[in-house]
Amino acid sequence: MNIVRLFQDRRSVRGYTSDEISNDIILRILEAARWAPSAHNAQPWRLVVIREPIVKKKLAEAMARRWRKDMRRDGVSKEHCEALTKASIQRFSKAPVLIVACLTMGDMHKYPDRKRQEIERVMTVQSVAAAVENLLLAAHLEGLGSCWSCAPLFCPDIVRKALGIPSHIEPQALVTLGYPANRPEPPPRKSLEEIVYQNLWRNVG
Repeated sequence: MNIVRLFQDRRSVRGYTSDEISNDIILRILEAARWAPSAHNAQPWRLVVIREPIVKKKLAEAMARRWRKDMRRDGVSKEHCEALTKASIQRFSKAPVLIVACLTMGDMHKYPDRKRQEIERVMTVQSVAAAVENLLLAAHLEGLGSCWSCAPLFCPDIVRKALGIPSHIEPQALVTLGYPANRPEPPPRKSLEEIVYQNLWRNVG
């Protein structure tokens, strides 16, 4: 496949068939994530693979309860909260496979000052994001659909508790995987002129 076409064809897929994903495919996808670039080659990603329906539902319901509380504090109506959380539980519990992408600062550099340590953390987050992107592209090449959700960022304690994740491992993202039940239309993209700053396009503001 042409490399640009690979990127263009990948979609955020939220609806899946009930077909199971083989262990071999999951392992190939995880292997792709393992080879992502990372700051200091620290490889600070940790990946939790969830296939058991009871665990998926437990996690989805726990996150939904926290989200419901947040929305109610924001003034969202009870009816709208219920509709949104119900859809969220359905989405995460019915996906054939969930992968929770986490980070650890264990092998990252340690600095005595706050500013450099904050930068080190940003580098860690960027490294995990690179691993997630590898995972998404590998899933697409395997004929799977996937969707990247940042829900764990809003409730890391809930995710840790539901999955038994150690306190030094920080949940960052949740990726759903499955064979796509539909093919979404491509979302709009900004033009190169809008996003690239160089002399090639002199009209960029």
